[in-house]
Amino acid sequence: MKPLNSPLEIGVRALVLLSESHPDALDLAQLALLDHAVLHSGEFDGPPSLHPDLPARTGELGLKRTVLEQALLVLIRAGLAELEADGTGLVYRATERGPAFVDVLEAPYILRLRERAEWAVHQWAPDTDVRATTRSLLTAPPSVTPRSFEGHHG
Repeated sequence: MKPLNSPLEIGVRALVLLSESHPDALDLAQLALLDHAVLHSGEFDGPPSLHPDLPARTGELGLKRTVLEQALLVLIRAGLAELEADGTGLVYRATERGPAFVDVLEAPYILRLRERAEWAVHQWAPDTDVRATTRSLLTAPPSVTPRSFEGHHG
């Protein structure tokens, strides 16, 4: 089993993000970008990054969607998240059990993850254009540190 960026690891991070945004829903593009921002928060003027700054880190954003979809299916099957359609398309929402499940997780990594999820959902994301920021991240040269993207308005 691949331990890093596996469906299990991404699923836990997605559940933390969905729990932080609860009861609001997030679409797949929002979840992928928020997950990236949580892992590399130091690059976005947030708390120190959870994962190290590697030159090819923007490539992980492009590959994340498929694994994220698999992870979300696991959360749905476990009754921790749900999929619904709204006026914009398909969105994911934590069920009432989702935040309760996250509350019992006590590992130091989870505590740091929750701090960054709170920052990403409530401070960073409201001023961020998801599609423009994702496009900027995917087209930025690997050596560029994405401190300020055209998609962030803060």
